Amino acid sequence: MSSSESFSKKEKEKKKLKKKQDKEQKKEDRKNNTDKGKSLEEMFAYVDEFGNITSTPPDPTKKQKINVEDIAISTAKYEANPEDLIKSGIVNFYNTDKGFGFIRDLKTQDKIFFHVNGLIDAVKENDKVTFETEKGLKGLNAVNVKLQK
Repeated sequence: MSSSESFSKKEKEKKKLKKKQDKEQKKEDRKNNTDKGKSLEEMFAYVDEFGNITSTPPDPTKKQKINVEDIAISTAKYEANPEDLIKSGIVNFYNTDKGFGFIRDLKTQDKIFFHVNGLIDAVKENDKVTFETEKGLKGLNAVNVKLQK
């Protein structure tokens, strides 16, 4: 058993030595090929005014002056229209004993939770209502729920 272990150990050492020699050979090849390869200028790539990659450098006469103050890095603020905030839907489920229910939004068909504290008018199942939404602990909650006129 010890003879087979020493044989595999010798094989591993041979493979390790061969790998090291191959690595050294590749290193030497790279050193020798740098003089024969492309120069640094030939390896440069440029982007033209249309966003295309090209090998020719940009024309310095077409260079534009840009003020740092003119660069906007953020996105524009979304100003919500008050009419967009008011949604309409149908009371899908309402448990009067526990004081909560769900409204199905007519536009998105999402079910939105509401609590009796968010009601302005008394509602029952299948009533058409208008409401606003606010983020709650477990998702969107309907608030200011009114019967639709």
